[in-house]
Amino acid sequence: MTQTKPDSHNRSSVPALQHLLLFLVALVVIVLDQASKYLIEARMPLNTTYAPIPALEAIFRITHVSNTGAAFGLFAQGGVLFMLVAAVVSVVIILYNFSLPRGFFLLRAALGLQLGGALGNLIDRIRLGHVTDFLDFGPWPVFNLADTSIVAGVVILGVLMLLEQRREAAAAAANQDSQPSGNKLPGGGSADFSPVVLPSSGFEEIHEGESRSQHG
Repeated sequence: MTQTKPDSHNRSSVPALQHLLLFLVALVVIVLDQASKYLIEARMPLNTTYAPIPALEAIFRITHVSNTGAAFGLFAQGGVLFMLVAAVVSVVIILYNFSLPRGFFLLRAALGLQLGGALGNLIDRIRLGHVTDFLDFGPWPVFNLADTSIVAGVVILGVLMLLEQRREAAAAAANQDSQPSGNKLPGGGSADFSPVVLPSSGFEEIHEGESRSQHG
């Protein structure tokens, strides 16, 4: 985001609570994610399905599956790699949070959602060797609350970036319109129609000489 250029003065004046917003959001996500996974692991055997609303079973089910890949069951053989990626991404998010100037609450919350989701699945990989998934919506791959949090954070971040780009474009257009640009031509250019002194053609002097000879 480029709403304000971060500098050392702005960073030093950021209240601690604003820095903590990232960690508070991430903590809430981790607690909800791990609590929901614990309930599934404790009450449902692996690879079993439960329909909490039988009439909507074709749309929504609870299906307990293990996932050694990325979110939504993608790249199932990359468990160790995704552990490293989650750790690196988490560090980058934390460092970026501390580089932000005062404000940017929604951006910090979006980063907190992503951090909480990444750490939630990382905890699974460390304690189980796989991620517990259980939210089963129709043909969509089974996922969990951590995956949902990551996607929500990415969506919010994308919306913020789009809004920022539009603000910058509007500000640039307004700045351009406020500057004097002379008389605009149909092709979009401009021209300066200030008075121009042309060289004498000699006609004035001849006419004046004839008038004097006639009166003389």
